[in-house]
Amino acid sequence: MARVSVEYEGHIARVTLTRGDKMNALDEAMMTSIIAAGEEVAASDARVAVLSGEGKSFCAGLDMASFAAMGTKDPKEFLMPRTHGESNFFQQVAMVWRSVPIPVIAALHGAVYGGGLQLALGADIRIASPDTKLSLMEMKWGLVPDMGGMPLLTHLIRSDVLRQMTYTARPVLAHQAESWGLVTSLSPDPLAAALDLAEEIAGKSPSAIRGAKRLIDVAESASRADVLLAESAEQAKLIGTPEQMEQVMANMQGRKPNFG
Repeated sequence: MARVSVEYEGHIARVTLTRGDKMNALDEAMMTSIIAAGEEVAASDARVAVLSGEGKSFCAGLDMASFAAMGTKDPKEFLMPRTHGESNFFQQVAMVWRSVPIPVIAALHGAVYGGGLQLALGADIRIASPDTKLSLMEMKWGLVPDMGGMPLLTHLIRSDVLRQMTYTARPVLAHQAESWGLVTSLSPDPLAAALDLAEEIAGKSPSAIRGAKRLIDVAESASRADVLLAESAEQAKLIGTPEQMEQVMANMQGRKPNFG
């Protein structure tokens, strides 16, 4: 797959941005490949996905050549059409990972700027190296974040922090991002940590994990009554199933569960 590789190791899908010589900057080909990778993983038997980038950075944002080309077009022509459900093409780069039915863990390092940060926000969990720098870079170019950042960030960080990041475009180090809730945890080797966590999650009941992701997604946007109903509906799908009984028996017998 151009600019992105997808490999399967056991029950884990490893999705790697492979434009390392350009700091994995987002051009049209890269964005198309990221969306295609998300769609592939969603249709696979993987239980967890790990998203990372080759080279010096996870993703440094929009490719400047692509940015320049946009200035020759009417923005309404490529921004307003909803080409992917609720999202336009650019927003789907991040939102496709929220629609993937399994947990997605992003391993971050180097520059995670603009569209690269918004791509990372599409993951369920973000593990960063201590020297990672994160920025909502769009204000530097007189723009606003427009690749899914707003609906994702409002569930992660305080409004005043979001406003400061958006208004200033100032890069922040990973330890600050962690304290704000933008990064889940820090590791000197974020990819290894992400793979370890993925292995742990992959050992849990696949149906329960998928149900938990659906439930959390509902809880972030629905009313309390709808969330309570969703809890009951997801639990009713799980109780007494072979997977759930295998998890119980494995716990009782002190062994790893075998989900096939």
